[in-house]
Amino acid sequence: MDREHRPVLLEEAIAALMVSADGAYVDGTFGRGGHSTRILDALSPLGTLAAFDQDPAASAVAERLAGQDSRFRFQAANFRDLANHIAPASVQGVLLDLGVSSPQLDDPERGFSFSHDGPLDMRMNPEAGRSAAEWLSEVDEAELVQVLRELGEERFARRIAAAIVQARSTARIDRTAQLAEIVSAANPRWEPNKHPATRSFQAIRLHINSELDALREVLEAIVLALAPSGRMVVISFHSLEDRIVKRFIRQAAQGDRLPPGVPIQYESHRGSLRQIGKAVTPSEEEISDNTRARSAIMRVAERLP
Repeated sequence: MDREHRPVLLEEAIAALMVSADGAYVDGTFGRGGHSTRILDALSPLGTLAAFDQDPAASAVAERLAGQDSRFRFQAANFRDLANHIAPASVQGVLLDLGVSSPQLDDPERGFSFSHDGPLDMRMNPEAGRSAAEWLSEVDEAELVQVLRELGEERFARRIAAAIVQARSTARIDRTAQLAEIVSAANPRWEPNKHPATRSFQAIRLHINSELDALREVLEAIVLALAPSGRMVVISFHSLEDRIVKRFIRQAAQGDRLPPGVPIQYESHRGSLRQIGKAVTPSEEEISDNTRARSAIMRVAERLP
């Protein structure tokens, strides 16, 4: 496990996930192996763990772990492809720790952070797709406004988009410091204790990696992959992700229902999931020790027969 990366809500996630030490589990966001290592510690010799990550840097860590523990296997893939690798009703638990890891944020070459100048990349897998710089060089202003507003919940989306389009007309925006400066100058009202480029960087990253679409897809795949009484544990770091997870669990718990008042008699279909407890947030002690934990929220659901 990467010593610099501290998984958020680690013990809470493991306690919620592990319904059987002999079971098969999935870590959909391997990262630097923090959660996977702890899951393996909790497994019996009969248990197994499959992990996914699209980041080539994660693959190197995972390969070392696979060489040390035969119960572990790794798939270099986006977790949205989970259904292609995990058989239906075959696992006792799936864990997702969403967002960007600390090593990714802290590496200027990855281009995720406004705090460190580097190439404006933002791809979870830098070997695939368009970088943020490439996208910003050609995106239509109206689309940029939409991305900033919907994925960043940025109320000054029009002003910021106009500033980006104006700036790129004179010079290509290919550094994180450039983008942060443009956004900061265009943002007329800075939120307390928050960098003025926070929302814009989040929006562009989410768009570049299609993160919310991938989340919706993997949630559907998890329900199919879980055996009865298996657990889904999802840790989110902003309201857009958490809203999707919360709504998905609620709808899956309700099952298929006809609208009220429809004059048809039918046998109600039981839901596929049951919510386990309330949403869990980090303790004050954990937040004090790791400030990046402050926005985390964990939700747990159990597969119904």
